[in-house]
Amino acid sequence: MAARSEEELKPGLDALATDAAVGFVGDLAAPGTAEEMLAAAVEAFGGVGFLVNNAGGGVIRPTLEHTEETLRATIDNNLWTMLRATLAVLPHLVERGGGRIVNIGAESVRNGLTSHAVYNAAKGGVHAFATGLAREFAHAGIAVNTVAPSYTLTPELAAAIEAGQVSAELQTVLDDAVALIPMGRPATPDEVAGTVAYLLRPEAGFVTGQVISVNGGSSMS
Repeated sequence: MAARSEEELKPGLDALATDAAVGFVGDLAAPGTAEEMLAAAVEAFGGVGFLVNNAGGGVIRPTLEHTEETLRATIDNNLWTMLRATLAVLPHLVERGGGRIVNIGAESVRNGLTSHAVYNAAKGGVHAFATGLAREFAHAGIAVNTVAPSYTLTPELAAAIEAGQVSAELQTVLDDAVALIPMGRPATPDEVAGTVAYLLRPEAGFVTGQVISVNGGSSMS
């Protein structure tokens, strides 16, 4: 598990509640960091069979209100982290004879959620890169898929809402997101994680090149 700081890393490691988990601190958008992460994982476990690209964030705001800084942050957090981690791990997976890559994309790429155009540019790149890789590396036994959640109510966001710490602008985005979901609620982190876990299981060995939405019906196909 990787994060930019010990403070960001600790909740994830605590949630795993196992001594088998290893944390890595670094900015995966920066050149060379992903290779350091891979080396740490290989040293700890002897090899790597799975990669889950779960980095994200960035800035959600109307398109014309973005600055050079917010554009770069949004693209770096969502696209460059995935690219660098995947390009670092792929040769290892090819050498070991196969593996799985699962990316966390976004349902907003399909449903055009309010103020998400720049974010969607980054996540759309995540979706497209994964489908291209799936075809290119299927012969190597590597399955590549994307899980695309709708608005997901994390514990941190729930606490911020409860404490009244969410801006009016963000609350409008969240309300619009729920309005697009026929089930009338956001996803839970466990619902998203369960889909990722399935894609890592032996039973999903024939699933590759897919974007699987966990979206309560906000888009259907």
